[in-house]
Amino acid sequence: MKALLDELDGRLAATPSAAGPLRQLRREYSRRLAAAPAADVLALAGALLDRGGIERRAVAYELIHHHRAALLGLRARDLERLGRGLDGWGAVDGFGLYLAGPAWRERQVSDAVILRWARSKDRWWRRAALVSTVPLNSRARGGSGDPARTLAVCRSLVADRDDMVVKAMSWALRELAKRDPPAARRFVAAHRGELAARALREVTNKLETGLKNPRRGRRRRTAA
Repeated sequence: MKALLDELDGRLAATPSAAGPLRQLRREYSRRLAAAPAADVLALAGALLDRGGIERRAVAYELIHHHRAALLGLRARDLERLGRGLDGWGAVDGFGLYLAGPAWRERQVSDAVILRWARSKDRWWRRAALVSTVPLNSRARGGSGDPARTLAVCRSLVADRDDMVVKAMSWALRELAKRDPPAARRFVAAHRGELAARALREVTNKLETGLKNPRRGRRRRTAA
């Protein structure tokens, strides 16, 4: 596995830092790792993270996500190890969408773990808790809808005014609004005085028009 790690690391260093080339490289290694034990994939991803860099982190998370046994084997201790060093919205969103959200959706980690992240002093773990709700509700990510767990996290962070958390709150509620509009509408009505103005505006727009920013949508249609 050390030889494979060094090879992948070298390939990453020579690959343009853009989503397309990185994803193409990741797909190649996912095929090569398809029959590997979950423990080996997790070890490779962890070692890749240790070498630092957003590109390595993104590939590490996707390698796990696209290896069924590795993804299904994730537990709280694995997630918290794989989430070490989260320091930006890109890293956090990959972590929540590819690892934490799917593992939570399948009840491999408890609600208490995600709610503990929501109480963290670290803004990035609080954002991770909210982003982890997206795979509960997004059809494209395998979600069938879970307003109870989604809103428990939203409720715990409703008064948070950190910009990264506010944006994630809006995202979580807008994703819920696609799946269960009445639940999202009730939450907004009950917490109208607590939600940040940005989140309130964007979620209300989504519920009323289907768009996060309807004015922007109208400008695009006019330009076309």
